[in-house]
Amino acid sequence: MTVTTLDQTTEPILIDALTWQEFKTIEHLLDRPGIRISFLDGTLEIRKMPGKKHETVKKRIAALVEAYLESQNIDFTPTGSMTLESEVGLVKREADESYELGPDRERPDLAIEVAVTSGGIDKLEAYKRLKISEVWFWQNGRLLLYALRQEEYEAIAQSELLPGLDLALLVRCITLPNHIQAVREFRQGIQK
Repeated sequence: MTVTTLDQTTEPILIDALTWQEFKTIEHLLDRPGIRISFLDGTLEIRKMPGKKHETVKKRIAALVEAYLESQNIDFTPTGSMTLESEVGLVKREADESYELGPDRERPDLAIEVAVTSGGIDKLEAYKRLKISEVWFWQNGRLLLYALRQEEYEAIAQSELLPGLDLALLVRCITLPNHIQAVREFRQGIQK
């Protein structure tokens, strides 16, 4: 018999057919360092905490987005990977990064996901139930953007929350090998 542990794989472990109450009971058992869990429609997703590649890209995107928000004098609150859940929506999710744009928001307006591995729950469906206005996915060197419109996400070519953001500049700076260089070039680019 082969037992797969989180240390042996980067793919998530999925457990189906759980009620919300069962999930909440299990959630407390899994509350330990190194594990991240999500839940959608009775499916529990258990992942090992992301590695260096994921975390480096996530923090780079956050630094650049925050530089842009500051430069545009946009009131924002970085909410990071705060836990979002809805018992009614049967969903729990933590974005890699998230932002409230404006004061006194109920939930983040923007969620950002860095996809280094595949599989797991449908993240767009989870965010739809959490009513997140815009979701960005960084995957395979590309930035994919989705806006929530009439209860469904639609792929968009330009951020609707940040319409002045130069996405080509953002992507180029995300992929630069040096963090300081990336932030400097991005700041120079948005000042033009």
